[in-house]
Amino acid sequence: MTQTGERRRPAEPGRRPSRDRAERAQRAKARRGRRSAQDRRRITRPVKRKEMRRRWVAVLSVLTVVALVYLLWFSSMLGVQQVDVVGANSVPADQIRTAAAVPDQKPMLRLDTDEIRDRVAEMPGIATVDVSRSWPSTLEITVTERAAIAFFDSGPGGDGMHLVDGGGVVFKTVKERPSGLPELKLPLVSADDPVTRAVTGVLGVIPQQLLKQVTTATAKTPGSVEFVLADGKTVRWGTSADTERKAKVLAALLTREGKVFDVSAPDLPTVS
Repeated sequence: MTQTGERRRPAEPGRRPSRDRAERAQRAKARRGRRSAQDRRRITRPVKRKEMRRRWVAVLSVLTVVALVYLLWFSSMLGVQQVDVVGANSVPADQIRTAAAVPDQKPMLRLDTDEIRDRVAEMPGIATVDVSRSWPSTLEITVTERAAIAFFDSGPGGDGMHLVDGGGVVFKTVKERPSGLPELKLPLVSADDPVTRAVTGVLGVIPQQLLKQVTTATAKTPGSVEFVLADGKTVRWGTSADTERKAKVLAALLTREGKVFDVSAPDLPTVS
């Protein structure tokens, strides 16, 4: 009988069928796949842990910032609990606190120190103001009070004697004539008046020993300041320039007889 198909070759001795080889290759591949997956898991776990740590750190950082913002800007924990006034003598500290109008318990960082300074600076007896924060809960207001350099009398029907500082600012009214201060004899006394500023400017720079002798001061122009001493002598001082030179020349001139001592030009003084 004739065979129409090829006869299958018998397996050679010592040689496995191709199917076995295929199965073995698949098993090896599966083993390699399992090892690769395990290796990947071992690598992925620490990466995930690091990523989680980074996320937690980021979350905690955000929460910390939010807590600080709330604490500094909205919470009363760092709010104003005390207002200290430094430098006040003749102006009562309570009046300064009232003028400052600092909101109680308001967060320190939200205080407008410039506005507080401006409110206090409007007080007549205050020359300069500095406002600062003293953590955690104290606001400090440091003031320099105005010092009287002279006064003027408001006259009959007036409200008394008005104290004037070295800048010509009228800042206080008293009933009695103040002792130890010269009286201004001017048609107008105001910080906006150049003549007033010239006279108070001279009184502010002349030696204290001389100032104690001045009873009245006047001027018609900013350059014609003159004053009368306690013994009735008149001193024509001129401007506030060359103060030291003028004071030395005047001290020498006052040893002479005379009523009017002119040191407005200290190199050419006169006595009449």
